[in-house]
Amino acid sequence: MAENIMVDSHVWVEDPEVAWIDGVVVDIKGDEATVKTNDDREVTANLSKLYIKDDEAPSEGVEDMTRLSYLHEPAVLENLATRYGLNEIYTYTGNILIAVNPFQGLPHLYDAEVMEKYKEASFKELSPHVFAIGGIAYREMINEGRNKCILVSGESGSGKTETTKVLMRYLAYFGGHTAGEGRTVENQVLESNPVLEAFGNAKTVKNNNSSRFGKFVEIQFDDIGRISGAAIRTYLLERSRVCQVSDPERNYHCFYLLCAAPPEDVERFKLGDPKSFRYLNQSSCFELDGVNDADEYLATRKAMDVVGISEKEQDAIFRIVAAILHLGNIEFCKGEDVDSSSLKDEQSMFHLQMTSELLMCDSNSLEDALCKRIMVTPEEVIKRSLDPLGAAVSRDGLAKTIYSRLFDWLVNKINISIGQDSQSRRLIGVLDIYGFESFKANSFEQFCINYTNEKLQQHFNQHVFKMEQGEYEKEEIDWSYVEFVDNQEVVDLIEKKPGGIIALLDEACMLPKSTPETFSEKLYQTFRDHKRFMKPKLTRSDFTLVHYAGDVRYQSDQFLDKNKDYVVAEHQDLLNASKCSFVSGLFPPLPKESSKSKFSSIGARFKLQLQQLMETLNYTEPHYIRCVKPNNLLQPTVFDNANVLHQLRSGGVLEAIRVKCAGYPTNRTFIEFLNRFIILAPEILKGEYEADVACKWILEKKGLTGYQIGKSKVFLRAGQMAELDAHRTRVLGEAARMIQGQVRARLTRERYVLMRRASVQIQANWRRNIAGNICKHMRREEAAIKIQKNLRRQVAKKEYVMTKSSAVTLQSGVRTMVARHEFRYKLKSKAATVIQAYWRGYSAISDYKKLKKASLIYQNKLRGRIARKQLGQSNQADKKKETEHEGEVELSNRVEEAVDRSFVLHSELSDDEIRDEQYPKIFIRADSGLDKSFVMPLEQNGDEEIEHERRTKHSIQADDGIEKSFVLDSDHSILTEDGTEKSIVLESEKPYNNFSVVSHITNPIRDTEIESLAAEVEMLKALLVVEKQRADISERKCTEAKELGERRRKRLEETERRVYQLQDSLNRLLYSMSDQFSQLKTILRSPSMSSTMATVPIVRDDLADSSENSEASSSDSDFTFPAPSTSSADNSNLQVIVQDLSTTEAKGTENYDNDKERGFEDYF
Repeated sequence: MAENIMVDSHVWVEDPEVAWIDGVVVDIKGDEATVKTNDDREVTANLSKLYIKDDEAPSEGVEDMTRLSYLHEPAVLENLATRYGLNEIYTYTGNILIAVNPFQGLPHLYDAEVMEKYKEASFKELSPHVFAIGGIAYREMINEGRNKCILVSGESGSGKTETTKVLMRYLAYFGGHTAGEGRTVENQVLESNPVLEAFGNAKTVKNNNSSRFGKFVEIQFDDIGRISGAAIRTYLLERSRVCQVSDPERNYHCFYLLCAAPPEDVERFKLGDPKSFRYLNQSSCFELDGVNDADEYLATRKAMDVVGISEKEQDAIFRIVAAILHLGNIEFCKGEDVDSSSLKDEQSMFHLQMTSELLMCDSNSLEDALCKRIMVTPEEVIKRSLDPLGAAVSRDGLAKTIYSRLFDWLVNKINISIGQDSQSRRLIGVLDIYGFESFKANSFEQFCINYTNEKLQQHFNQHVFKMEQGEYEKEEIDWSYVEFVDNQEVVDLIEKKPGGIIALLDEACMLPKSTPETFSEKLYQTFRDHKRFMKPKLTRSDFTLVHYAGDVRYQSDQFLDKNKDYVVAEHQDLLNASKCSFVSGLFPPLPKESSKSKFSSIGARFKLQLQQLMETLNYTEPHYIRCVKPNNLLQPTVFDNANVLHQLRSGGVLEAIRVKCAGYPTNRTFIEFLNRFIILAPEILKGEYEADVACKWILEKKGLTGYQIGKSKVFLRAGQMAELDAHRTRVLGEAARMIQGQVRARLTRERYVLMRRASVQIQANWRRNIAGNICKHMRREEAAIKIQKNLRRQVAKKEYVMTKSSAVTLQSGVRTMVARHEFRYKLKSKAATVIQAYWRGYSAISDYKKLKKASLIYQNKLRGRIARKQLGQSNQADKKKETEHEGEVELSNRVEEAVDRSFVLHSELSDDEIRDEQYPKIFIRADSGLDKSFVMPLEQNGDEEIEHERRTKHSIQADDGIEKSFVLDSDHSILTEDGTEKSIVLESEKPYNNFSVVSHITNPIRDTEIESLAAEVEMLKALLVVEKQRADISERKCTEAKELGERRRKRLEETERRVYQLQDSLNRLLYSMSDQFSQLKTILRSPSMSSTMATVPIVRDDLADSSENSEASSSDSDFTFPAPSTSSADNSNLQVIVQDLSTTEAKGTENYDNDKERGFEDYF
């Protein structure tokens, strides 16, 4: 190969990231070559490590990799990656099918149409598919009477389980019964998959639905090729997973399905969230992406119905599953005695009761079975207590035993329900067993799984390599022996007896004082020179085995416990005595002689099962399906070259390619060859020839070379069998075509005569119809021309009239809008002036009121301070006048109460009541001692108040509604109509308005004076709050007025915008009409017409009677504006508006908002 590489050659070179990368040789120096890769890197490599790339290879890849021009690792890898990118997941390697897991659904590859297509096709006639493997196995079994076996292998996550299910569905399609035959064997076989997956599959690090047991399905067929029976064999269920789950893996699916069951089932079994159970919450993974556990639970129950499990048995099965979950939540603590244990808390007691109820056994007996052991000696029976750790181990052991017995019962029940055909002589076996596993922590289960894969790999090697080479030597044909990797050394290391690992493990289990350290030390001593066994550094119990797929380090800490195959006697007696027949049936009484039998272990039993499986495989003819996992991320469209290449190497696929192409992949006995290809040389039948001579005659006649004739078989090179089949198909096709030609000629002649007669009749009828249609068309065309002429004339006349009317109307409307725009602008300017005046007035009034209130408060505080000083100087005088001023103090208190009441009433006033504050409310104390309140309409206009300071006559309205008139003197005495004078206290003379009243009130005793002053201060504060509220109300109303003005301004702008739009539309219309109405434009531009339209208002005919000053009508339509004019009528209108606004401005601030709004309404 190296001598064929030169500069500019396209080659493959090794790459640490993508395994192999293509490039071009740019320089060669001796044995070293410089390659420029496709990612623009330059790599230097030895010529012997370079492989030529086939530039003429098909872009879609090849279906059989034995047909590659250059058959080497990078070419095989590139071909698989290319087909995987096109969703072509199947590829042949000789007779071996390679299936790359797509990690996504591809339903179009497995529908009924595809099944039917492959059912009628021969092997390799169509593209590679698992149906092709199933089809050839079925046809060879029926036609040649040879039992077949299909081995589906690959590492965990490569898709073995799904491939097996698809294969079994296709075999059921081949040999199935009709739909009306009820529950058939094939349906039960297919529906057994969901049941076994629910109880035997779990999520692992590499796979979301990994089989934790091995399964060999033996499908039996009758003489006519229909499925007549089946048997399922299982191998090594991973029992430890029931109690120990690593993160992020999951326990068996059935536990999570039961927790997601319907509410009635969950309540009956006292279940809940999986996080609440110890056997499930050891991992943080409780759900799978894209999987609904509730739906899967119902599907599992339905599958149980199909395979023949009754409702009562299903209820018992899930009751046991629930009991295992409750059993795992039982916890122990130290008991009263030394090395004893008891239940930890009430929660543990509850789970113990639930476990006993579900298993239908006594709760006390269950507690004793978990916490105690019975030792039988020749002298007596000793009952020994277990410590909490021992009780927990006993609990987990019971859970594992129950689950293992339940799984074995399910498999046995399925086999009994399906039934086996003892008369069947034809069968196809499908093996789906765990793939090679290598984790961070590998225990006894991984050891047994990898041991199984070593045996299957050895079988593959023997069949593909040794069997092929042995057959060549037996037939005495020319053959160059090809070396291959054989794993017999690893198999012997594990299973050899005595001296193998399994034998040493059984020996250690039988010794009472053996520990993982002593067992590992025994392995170190026995295999220290073995090249397949290694001792890791810094460890006392680990060991490493060099498997065909790589090195795996095992931790032997639990090898001894997991290898022991026995049931605790207390557990056996407890469950055998269960009141539930299903539970007691799982633990039948042990025969007496069983205690005297020799030691039994899981490893030895598994080794025996594996030997039986290999014997089954050896007496059947195998077909291989190698499943490949393209990446460890479990993601679609991701192809990891290094990962795939490792699987191809460890699986022996590359070695099989090389040997198959170098040797003779197809061989047939002389009789089989002649029976199939005798039609290629029929002259042989005329004479008597030896079988080998006849076979050679056929091969030479077809021009084949390179074949070999052995003692009893014909050996063909790759592709020669397909070439012979093509010749055979051609001969059969020519004979069939000859027969078909005669039959088709007669049928065609008869069909031709009938068609000729019919065509003559059809032509006659058709010509008649055509002539009638032509006549009808001519008549319709003439009528259409007349209609179009009249219609066009009418349309043209109507358009002219409408255009003329529109032009006149638009001109009048535009002129009107211009005048209105000018008028509205003037009104807008005037309104802005009015608003500014109102706002300035309001601001001045607010500032004045605030200043006035602040000055009053300051004066009150100052005078209060002076009064308190005078009070201190005149304490003695005040005591003498205490009696004299009692009435005045009482009067002062009543005044304060009246002020408080008026303040409360004042604060609760509405906006309408606030305007009434210009009429102050006066409280009058009559001589009779009764207080009455009056409303006095005072006009507090500065000059008038000074002029009527001394005496004014007022009309007041009392609380009882009677209006009375009186004269108010400056000293606040009232001269009523009957001439009686009464003294009053005005609200204006309250302490916060009149200093004289304050000084007058401060004459009583000191304590009374202090209380009065405090009350006055509180009143002042309250009044200040009221004034602030009134100021806020006035400010808010001013803001609303501004917003109203802004909205109206926007309305004006919108009107102007519409005017401009209408004017623009008019201009465009006039421009388009210029050519057609030139005479109209001349009239419109004449001087007489312009003067007339400038002075006369233009209005619509239907609104000619409108009033000259109606603004409401002007706002209804943009086309009814008065023409701009400077007449006296407009001036009078403006004067009226100004006068109204001035009147509004002169009014009090209390009515500011209402007057302002009325002013705006007048304006607009």
